[in-house]
Amino acid sequence: MTQKNHLVSVVVPIYNMEKYLDQALASLEEQSFPFLEIICVNDGSTDGSPAIMRAHAAHDPRIRIIDKPNGGYGAAVNRGIDEATGDWLAILEPDDWIERGMFADLLALVDSFETQVDVAESAYWRVFERAGETLKVPCAYKGRITGPQPFAVADEPELLLHHPSIWSAIYRLAWLREKGIRMKEVPGAGWVDNPFLVETLCQTDAIAYLDTCYYCYREDTTEKALAFAERNPLLPLERWCDMAEVLERLGVADESVWRAQNLRGITYCCTAIEANGLDYPGLREKVVGIFSAMDPALVLDDPRIKPGEKRLFCELLGLPEPDVSDLAYMPELAKQAFYRLRMAGPRFTWLSVVDYLKRKRAREGR
Repeated sequence: MTQKNHLVSVVVPIYNMEKYLDQALASLEEQSFPFLEIICVNDGSTDGSPAIMRAHAAHDPRIRIIDKPNGGYGAAVNRGIDEATGDWLAILEPDDWIERGMFADLLALVDSFETQVDVAESAYWRVFERAGETLKVPCAYKGRITGPQPFAVADEPELLLHHPSIWSAIYRLAWLREKGIRMKEVPGAGWVDNPFLVETLCQTDAIAYLDTCYYCYREDTTEKALAFAERNPLLPLERWCDMAEVLERLGVADESVWRAQNLRGITYCCTAIEANGLDYPGLREKVVGIFSAMDPALVLDDPRIKPGEKRLFCELLGLPEPDVSDLAYMPELAKQAFYRLRMAGPRFTWLSVVDYLKRKRAREGR
């Protein structure tokens, strides 16, 4: 198949993003792969976003604008999926942008295989903006996916271990519709990318991966993440439960997938504890419920889970105190630091280590 036979439908769910939207749409217009259907779903914006969409649509016929009442990120993406006519679907968040070769290179990867691929994923850039400075570093799975392709996610669980980067991929649209894969519809952004991640990656053994960064994801600073956790402490925990329900429904039994799910759950719980304390109304009960859904053996022998987090896990579940020490975690910490040093450089590595040490006690409920 030649690339001229492909059409990529790019869904851009937009709610009050006038600050960044021009850059996002320009990055689509400048893609080296020209056969795009750009579906701008205006989710009831009240700022200047509609005018920016109309200005771009006036000079690019590939752009289609759909106006709808505000229903949240998930509803906006679902509307885009319903309207899409391409053979591949992509999602661009309107405060991000994509470097020029993403779609051309992912489609070339897809077409290089004799078997049908359902998901083609790439690495992405993490973009931090602070004090007028922009720091751009590779995502946490770049260089770590090295096996034969196409693959099932159980063979390459790195894609489940880190940020649910659903937008750094393209999805075969007929497959999404065949599986009935859609976004959860809740108010606001709602972290609905979390269940969508496992809905997609755990329903196929035909994932392809390109270890090149294209998608530029504006990532919150630690301070912004904690501020969100203070405002919505239970929301990430609800989405973790949604992910677990998806895995149960799909009958996923692979330990590597559940280890990734456990690690995400502990991360979300500890961030909520750090921001609000265990005495926040309903938080202790929710954390206990999540911990109870985990296999203690998989948690306690996972070297990626920190000793303090394992102690908290056992304390809240009434299990014997685990025989773990902070010293024993040092090799894992060094391994992660070396990876960051190699991929992101000394400055980002130093900031990551300082952040870990500064937040350690609060994340462990102390």
